[in-house]
Amino acid sequence: MITRRAFMKTGGLALFTVGIGGSPQFLARAASAATPSKYGRRAKILVTIFQRGAMDGLMAVTPYNDPNLRNYRPRLLMAPGRGEGGNALLDLDGRFGLHPAFAPLAPFYQEKRLAVVHGVGSPDPTRSHFDAQDYMETGTPGRKGTPSGWLNRAIGLKGHEGTPFQAVSMTSALPRSLYGDRPALAVARLEDFGVQSPGGRQMAPAALNPGRSFEALYEQTSQELLRGTGKESFQAIKMLNRQELRSYRPENGAAYPTSPLGNSLRQIAFLIKSGVGLEVAFAETGGWDTHVQQGTNNGSFANRSRDLAQAITAFWTDLGSYQDEVTLMTMTEFGRTVRENGSAGTDHGRGSCLFVLGNNVDGGKMHGKVPELAPEALEDGRDLPVTTDFRAVFSEVAGKHLGIAKDRQLFPGYTGERLPLIKA
Repeated sequence: MITRRAFMKTGGLALFTVGIGGSPQFLARAASAATPSKYGRRAKILVTIFQRGAMDGLMAVTPYNDPNLRNYRPRLLMAPGRGEGGNALLDLDGRFGLHPAFAPLAPFYQEKRLAVVHGVGSPDPTRSHFDAQDYMETGTPGRKGTPSGWLNRAIGLKGHEGTPFQAVSMTSALPRSLYGDRPALAVARLEDFGVQSPGGRQMAPAALNPGRSFEALYEQTSQELLRGTGKESFQAIKMLNRQELRSYRPENGAAYPTSPLGNSLRQIAFLIKSGVGLEVAFAETGGWDTHVQQGTNNGSFANRSRDLAQAITAFWTDLGSYQDEVTLMTMTEFGRTVRENGSAGTDHGRGSCLFVLGNNVDGGKMHGKVPELAPEALEDGRDLPVTTDFRAVFSEVAGKHLGIAKDRQLFPGYTGERLPLIKA
C-alpha cells in the first residue's frame, strides 16, 4: 500500500518510466499553472557516461612507443600507421595512439575540444567491480555506506532550486551517483514517462488502495506538495512535450547508433534543447569486462568502443549551438592488467583513461601521467599505476563547468588538488 508518508517523502515524487499509458488528467491540471518558460534559460550542463566493466585504457589510448608492450601484449598490440589487417592506431602526439574504433572522436581531439586523462583511477586498490563502482559514484574511495552520490551533492552545492529535470539518469533505476537529498529522475525511456513512488513501486491506479483513487490521494496532500518541490514534480509531466518527443529528429546530420547508449544520448539531447532545466545527466554503457578474446580492431573491445564513439559524436553534432553549455565526461571503475591473459583478454587492473569533451576543455593533449611500463614501475607488478585520482578530474569539471567551489564538500575526505582541464 502506498502511504501518505511515502507519497510525501523527500518533498515530492520520483518520476520515471512506468508505461501507464499517459498522464492522469489531474496531474495535467496540477501543472497547468506552471510557467515552464522560466526554465528555458541555457544553464551549464554536465553529461556523464559510466563505462561499466572496467575499460582497458591501454588499448583505448596506447603508449605505442613503450618497448615493454610487445612483450606484455603479443596478441593485443596495435601500432599507428596502416598496420596489417587494419590494426592501426590513430597517432595523437607521437607517443599515444587512439584505438581505431574511437576514430569518430579524433576530430574533436584535433580541434582541441577533447582531452584524454590517462593513468586515472581510484586510490583504493579494490578490483571488485561492485566496490569500485560504488566508490567512484559516491566519490568516497574505500568508504562503504556513503549515503549520497557525488552528482547529487554537486546539484546541492549549486545552491539553487531546479526543475524536476535538473538531474536525470537515462537508466531504469537511479544510479549511486544520484542518490541523495536532491530530487533526481531515472528515465529509461522518455516515451514511457510516468509516476513512481519513492520506494520504487509503480503508482498506477490499480496499485492504490481499493476504493481510493490516485486523485484522492493527491487531493489529500496537494496543499503541502504544491508548496514544495512536489509542485515541480507534477509539472515535469506537463513540461515534457510528448508530441515534440515523438517527432524529434536529430539535427545537423547526427546519426545515433541503434544501441541503448545511442538512445540515451539522443534523449539527453532532446531534454537539453527542450529547455526543461537539465543540469546534470547520467548515462551508462556495459560490456567493458574484456577477460576473453578482447580483440584488436575487431572484437568485444572494438564493438563497445565504436558504439561509445559513434554515440558521443552523434550527440555532440546534434547539440549544434548548445555545445557551449555542455561538457561531457566518461568514467570507468578501473583499468585492465598490462599483460594479456591466456584467453587473449585482460583481467581487472588499476589505472585507465577517460575522455572530457567540451568547447571550453583544454583539449588536443594528454593529461595525467603514464610511466614507462617496465616491470618495476607497474602497480603490484601487473597494473598501470593510478597517477591521477579520479576526484582531481571530477572536481575540476564540476568546479569549472558547474561553478562548484566547495571541493571538500563535493568529495568528503579528499585533500588533493584539481587537475587543470577546463579553460578559465
